[in-house]
Amino acid sequence: MNILVTGAAGYIGSICSEVLVSRGMSVIALDSLLEGHRAAVPPAAIFCGVDLADRAALEAIFTKNKIDGVMHFAAEALVAKSVSEPSIFYATNVAAGVNLLDAVTRHGVKKFIFSSTAATYGEPEIVPIPEDHRKAPINPYGKSKLVFEQILADYKSYTGLDYVTLRYFNAAGASEERGEHHRVETHLIPRVLDAASGIHPHVDVFGTDYPTSDGTCVRDYIHVLDIADSHLRALQEIDRVSGEAFNVGNSRGFSILEVINAAERITGRKIPRKFGPRRPGDPAVLVASKEKLKSALGWEASHSSLEEIIQSAWAWRQKNPQGYPAS
Repeated sequence: MNILVTGAAGYIGSICSEVLVSRGMSVIALDSLLEGHRAAVPPAAIFCGVDLADRAALEAIFTKNKIDGVMHFAAEALVAKSVSEPSIFYATNVAAGVNLLDAVTRHGVKKFIFSSTAATYGEPEIVPIPEDHRKAPINPYGKSKLVFEQILADYKSYTGLDYVTLRYFNAAGASEERGEHHRVETHLIPRVLDAASGIHPHVDVFGTDYPTSDGTCVRDYIHVLDIADSHLRALQEIDRVSGEAFNVGNSRGFSILEVINAAERITGRKIPRKFGPRRPGDPAVLVASKEKLKSALGWEASHSSLEEIIQSAWAWRQKNPQGYPAS
C-alpha cells in the first residue's frame, strides 16, 4: 500500500512513517517543515515539502503518486498558542485539513486515519474517559480537532470515505532512530530529561494541591510506537470500524512527581523540581478508557510501561543530545 503521511517530519508522524516502512508499505511523507525536521523523515519515504494550505501543490502530489490511504498528523498543537492565536489553529487544523479531504475525494482515496486528541473531551466527568464522554474542549486546539472530526463524518456521508479517528493522550517515548524534538518543548518527559541532562536547571511543577495521591496532575502516557501500531491496525481494519473514534491509552495514569521520580531512577541523576501554582485549564486527572479499542480491534499497548517510555526517550536523547540537525 502507498500511504500519504501528513506531518511526517514531526514527532509522531515520523515514527509512524518509520513503522509503516518497516512493515513493507510505501510512504509519501508530506510536511511543510514549519515545525518538523527534515532529518526525522525516514530515508525510504518519498518526501514532499508542501503545506496543506497550498491546494495546487497538494493536487500535484495526488496526481503524481498513487495513494491508497492517508494518515493525517499535520496540525498546530501547542495549547497555550491556541488560546493566544486561535486563527492559526482553525486555518491549519480545519481549513487546510479540508483542502486535504477535497484532494482525497477528487482522487478516490477511501481510507483516512485522523490523529485526534484527548483535548476534545475537555474537563473529564468520568475517569477513565470513554469515547462517548461528552465533548466540551476548553481551548481552540481541542475545538479545532473536534470540528475536523465532525467534518470527517460529513465527508463519509456524501463521499463514502472510510475513516477512523484516534484520540490519544500523552504521547511519549522514542524508537531507536527517532525521538521527540519540538522547537518549543512543552511535554513533561522531554522537559524532565532536559533537567536530567543539565539543559534546564529544574522541572517546573504546576500545582501541588490537586485531589490526587501526591497533589500533582495525573496523565496517561502512551508510547509513540504503540500510537504508530494503533494507526496501522486501524488502517488494516478500517472497513469494519469506519466512522469510529477510539482512545489510545493505557487506562493507567501517573502523577508528575511519579514521572520525575521514575526518570531519576532510570537516568541515575537527581532532577530538581520547582513548584508553582496551577495552570488554568489543567484537569487533575486525564486517563483514557482503553476498552473500546481492545474490544473492537483486539489491540492494547505493548510498549507503554512508564519505565520503557522514559528509558527509550533517554536512550534517544543520549544518542542525539541536540535533537535533530537543523532542517
